[in-house]
Amino acid sequence: MLDDHFILTTKDFSILEAMADDPRGRYQLLLPLIRRKIAKAVVVFREDLPDGIASINSRVSFRVNGSARDTRVLSTGQVTAPIGMFLSITTTRGLSLLGLTEGQDMALTDPNGLEDRILLEKVEYQPEASLRERRALNKATNALRQKPLLRIVSSGTGQARHKVPATPDATDDPGPSAA
Repeated sequence: MLDDHFILTTKDFSILEAMADDPRGRYQLLLPLIRRKIAKAVVVFREDLPDGIASINSRVSFRVNGSARDTRVLSTGQVTAPIGMFLSITTTRGLSLLGLTEGQDMALTDPNGLEDRILLEKVEYQPEASLRERRALNKATNALRQKPLLRIVSSGTGQARHKVPATPDATDDPGPSAA
């Protein structure tokens, strides 16, 4: 599959825009890739992000140039531990994976002119999909809670029962003692 488009959440897109506009110039080497992602992005709300798309905080399995499979969590770079578990989008590989669909690959050219091809094999965990599952489960649980737990069934005789007076003199007037 060609790298013709990327699907990003509004949050992921905003983070890329902030990286592109960084006044300190920390992302100068990544700027061409950031601009390419922004230009070709299809932006969706996080509730509408399809399964199988790599977003920030997704756990992804990928290969570089057909090498051994690697699994990491895409991060913004602010998480530093445990070492080796995260892949920051402030790196070429992390940024390349952001917005890819399972099975989609992308060509990367390093500063020396060497080309690497990164393939997103599988999105093992996507926070947006997990959020949808939790909401669906909560909705189902709430529907179960709204069903009545006690059902009152009237007698089948259809006759009114005899009323028993509350006082011994057979009147229902409580009299002055009620005051």
